[in-house]
Amino acid sequence: MSKVLLSIKPEYVQRILTGEKKFEFRKRLANKPVDTIVIYATSPVMKIVGEVKVKGILEKAPSVLWEQTKKNAGITRKKYREYFAGCKKAFAYELDEVVKYTKGTNLEEIGIYQAPQSFVYITDEQYKKIHN
Repeated sequence: MSKVLLSIKPEYVQRILTGEKKFEFRKRLANKPVDTIVIYATSPVMKIVGEVKVKGILEKAPSVLWEQTKKNAGITRKKYREYFAGCKKAFAYELDEVVKYTKGTNLEEIGIYQAPQSFVYITDEQYKKIHN
């Protein structure tokens, strides 16, 4: 299993950290199985702020996935439809246990110099630096 760093807008980060948002939607998934998502809050926060365990992965047509996840989507139907416009498949990481870090970490501190557009794998060494 692997860990990935995802760039997520601060409004959605807050919903994940409070447990309101139980699904992280993506147009594509990592190639390797993921057990932990390390959360990078995008501008204006620009820090690694927490992590969440992955309970499972859903893959459906966008309309079917919305119906299955809408109660805990943490996103409006409008934003969801805009994000998946033109996609035949939609993916969601089903989120489980959340850990909010007491101190945020800059990407540079773990050797990453640009926020990932989609995701980036986190090595054990990078993960340890986040927790020091």
